[in-house]
Amino acid sequence: MYKIVTRRQLNDAVVLMEIDAPYIAAKAEAGQFIIYRVDEKGERVPLTIADYDREKGTITIIFQVVGASTTELARLNEGDYIHDVVGPLGVATEYDEGIKRVVGGGVGCAIAYPQAKKLHSMGVEVDLIAGFRSKDIVILEDEMGKASSHLHICTDDGSYGYHGFVTNKLQELIDGGAKFDEVIAIGPVPMMKFVCKVTKPYDIKTLVSLNPIMIDGTGMCGGCRLTLHRGGERITKFACVDGPEFNGYEVDFDEAMSRGRMYSQFERHAYEETCNLF
Repeated sequence: MYKIVTRRQLNDAVVLMEIDAPYIAAKAEAGQFIIYRVDEKGERVPLTIADYDREKGTITIIFQVVGASTTELARLNEGDYIHDVVGPLGVATEYDEGIKRVVGGGVGCAIAYPQAKKLHSMGVEVDLIAGFRSKDIVILEDEMGKASSHLHICTDDGSYGYHGFVTNKLQELIDGGAKFDEVIAIGPVPMMKFVCKVTKPYDIKTLVSLNPIMIDGTGMCGGCRLTLHRGGERITKFACVDGPEFNGYEVDFDEAMSRGRMYSQFERHAYEETCNLF
């Protein structure tokens, strides 16, 4: 059982929880994730480790309430317990020296934030481009500002910061002469696909963080498989053990989006059943 130490409502649909998990906190690194179960009958759901505190023995998760399991998790309060938390899972981000650029999208900023924080602590110059639909759902602005050299908030409707998508801002910075060594794109799959389309003509190394459907988190079930195109070959990888980060130029994004929609009807049914219980 894992105690919820802190709970914050970041906006109407996004929740931050700090969880007492000393063994996970001792080993966690940016880019890794956990899998939780709310109770013994709950499904296994992966969430990126948004932050960790080795001294306190806590990890932080940030999630959007979109389905049955996240709805149940969001109903828990400080002092409540989560039945299972397993981690850290996945391959930690490898960092090279140089100027980095971290691009987030909406709740994807919860994943971009620990990347930026790690790089910033290493003395690396970081531009963080964070995109949201509108001002009222902006999250983690103060935290991202402290974790970056330059923070660019973008809104689709122009209600705050830059009016446009993160890809538009990224293109504008490139056109303005910015020299990027690397882009880490984190967010909705379509956004990551188009970030790669922006960076590829300039041959900028681009990593994407994929979070497909997972079950066991050890590569056994095969649910999180994805296809990479490398050297004329199709290569199967598993996001839980080979990722979650991959070379964006190799990822078959269309297949990833198609697989992501496979269980949408089942997910909707489970969500409706969960809501009817309360």
